[in-house]
Amino acid sequence: MTAKPILLVVACALVDADRRVLIAQRPEGKSMAGLWEFPGGKVEPGETPEAALIRELGEELAIETKEACLAPLSFASHSYENIHLLMPLYVCRKWQGTPQAREHQALKWVRPQSLRDYPMPPADEPLIAALCDLL
Repeated sequence: MTAKPILLVVACALVDADRRVLIAQRPEGKSMAGLWEFPGGKVEPGETPEAALIRELGEELAIETKEACLAPLSFASHSYENIHLLMPLYVCRKWQGTPQAREHQALKWVRPQSLRDYPMPPADEPLIAALCDLL
C-alpha cells in the first residue's frame, strides 16, 4: 500500500453570542460542492496553522481575528482517495467585521445540535461531537 501525502488544512468554528456556529456551503465547481463545512483552508509552507486560519478567515469571510482569539478544540484525521487530511479545529469567539460569503455559496449560523442536519464532508463530521460537548 502506497502512503498517501498528508494534507494539513485548518478549520474554524466561529461561535456567536447566542452560541451558534457558522458553517459555509462549498461552491459549485469545487470538490464536494453543496456540502457544508467549517471555514478554513490549506496551511501554506512555512505558515503556522493559526496564521493560515487568520489568513483564510480574511480571504473567505472578510473578517479579522488574532491568534489569541483562536482556541484549539479537536482535530480530524481522514483518508480520502488521494490524500490523508489532517485538520485541526479551532474555536473563535472574537473577531472584527461581519462574515460574508466571498468564496462559498452560502453561510449559515446554526445551533451545535442542528449541525448534523447539514450534509458535511466526511472529515468535518467527527468534529461535531466536540462542538456539542463544548457548547
